[in-house]
Amino acid sequence: MPIAHQKPESWVRVTPQGLYVEPGQFFIDPTRPVERAVVTHGHADHARPGNKHVLATPGTLAIMRTRYGDGIGATQALDYNAPIQVNGVRLWLAPAGHVLGSAQAVVEWQGCRVVVSGDYKRRFDPTCAPFEVVPCDVFVTEATFGLPVFHHPPDSGEIDKVLRSLTLFPERAHLIGVYALGKCQRVIALLRRSGYDQPIYIHGALAALCALYQQLGVELGDLRLASEASKDELRGQIVLSPPAASADRWSRRLPDPITAVASGWMRVRQRARQRGVELPLVISDHADWDELLQTIDGVAASEIWVTHGREEALIHAAGLMGKRARALALVGYEDDED
Repeated sequence: MPIAHQKPESWVRVTPQGLYVEPGQFFIDPTRPVERAVVTHGHADHARPGNKHVLATPGTLAIMRTRYGDGIGATQALDYNAPIQVNGVRLWLAPAGHVLGSAQAVVEWQGCRVVVSGDYKRRFDPTCAPFEVVPCDVFVTEATFGLPVFHHPPDSGEIDKVLRSLTLFPERAHLIGVYALGKCQRVIALLRRSGYDQPIYIHGALAALCALYQQLGVELGDLRLASEASKDELRGQIVLSPPAASADRWSRRLPDPITAVASGWMRVRQRARQRGVELPLVISDHADWDELLQTIDGVAASEIWVTHGREEALIHAAGLMGKRARALALVGYEDDED
């Protein structure tokens, strides 16, 4: 029987190392070191060190070098929408809208097209290329926020919460917990778009990736290290840090801080209360429920494979849309602070 008539899972297979494109002899976002890896974006649960050969967008490779140095192996940069042949498999990368350099991996073999989304979102982000719908036969999607309860509000309203709070409490620092890659730079860019032109103070752990974004053309304005400012200088200022830093000794330098966290998980009030978050900001770099369904409808795939997240509800919804859907139950992809 011709390969073109075989089921897609016969050549895109789930293995202990992750998704393996067998005829191309490469893995997509492998969870363990492999010979050849296609990496969709720079977050640590998708971009791991130790692979011998890595193919990714120039932005993702720059992020990996910043994080891992020489530990990323031999590299091949591939621009968006620039198809290549890998052992007879046609491969290209399409924008995913998740973070700078993020991509969907598009693979075609003998008449079948499979799109592996990586992580993605559908709303505007001034720091990265927007998600591109690629029609396909099989769409492999995340489901981090794959429950109907997750509806992310407009980003502008969440940023307005911060600016209003600054007006109400001008003597207090506003400490916003952000993921170091993507969320940090997006929040800064959204603040700048809202008209906020004051210095923004950052934790040292955020500095390298912010500098990289600026080197790659993403304007973030005046950023300063919070550790180099006095307590009085930080009154009425916005300070960004990794979420965990708000609970450690580092935050003691801040004057009576109002604690905020920018994450899609802030939709869950209990999470915000448990963490002592005074100002929850529902800003996510993942698709919410409506965006997941919008995407499944838009790609027009007959099959939907769900890699990780809240699989059951999304599989049920895809079935109601007439799709054949299943969970891949891949291990190693985390529910992060996005």
